[in-house]
Amino acid sequence: MKIATFNINGIKARAEALPRWLAEAAPDVVVLQEIKSVDEGFPREVFEDMGYRVETHGQKGFNGVAILSKLPLEDVTRGLPGDEIDEQARWIEATVNGARAVRVCGLYLPNGNPAPGPKYDYKLAWMARLKARAKALLATEEPALMAGDYNVIPQPEDAARPAAWVDDALFLPQSRAALRRTLNLGFTDAFRTREPRSGHYTFWDYQAAAWEKNNGIRIDHILLTPQAADLMTGVGIDKAVRGGDKPSDHVPVWVELAA
Repeated sequence: MKIATFNINGIKARAEALPRWLAEAAPDVVVLQEIKSVDEGFPREVFEDMGYRVETHGQKGFNGVAILSKLPLEDVTRGLPGDEIDEQARWIEATVNGARAVRVCGLYLPNGNPAPGPKYDYKLAWMARLKARAKALLATEEPALMAGDYNVIPQPEDAARPAAWVDDALFLPQSRAALRRTLNLGFTDAFRTREPRSGHYTFWDYQAAAWEKNNGIRIDHILLTPQAADLMTGVGIDKAVRGGDKPSDHVPVWVELAA
């Protein structure tokens, strides 16, 4: 089972790039972030014609997440538990039924800038809720993963120029510590466990020739429960997608599970 995460930065803007990547990479499941569309406006027919079932949790003009799956889905839920008044569309999850069931959670963690401030407070509160959901996933003792745009640079090796990010919400000590608290529950950072070296990124800004200079950061992550980590057979970053026609500023990250 090949599962990918991809912040597409607008489904309308990626109307050609996303189907092209899907045809080339052939993931069984992909979680999308920043679809920037209400549910009714998502072009589901394009992806249904490619064999994907489409589940969305949209929001007009902002945020929005989705799951595309060639495999059967069960128990689709929307919204990160813990705050009933949170109206931002940042979380979707479902059970994917392959050779064995895997709970797949797609997330778009808040950016948090400017920090300090209310947006950063929201980010940290959201990460506390994420940790609580992560604990619940672990308690099931079943294969599960949380994949998406975390908007957190975990360590200096995950940025081409770490010094440029020291005052940014993505790299502040509180952000990194909050992510570590979730990881330390027993999750595995799928990519980092196979590739410990620096120089691997998932985001390059559109400005200042960041892509041409490889001035990137790694903020898109797939975290695995121990049961899912035991099934991992491969992981990667599809960096070349950033150099394509009308690209997102993010690229896909994927993991393969023997499931």
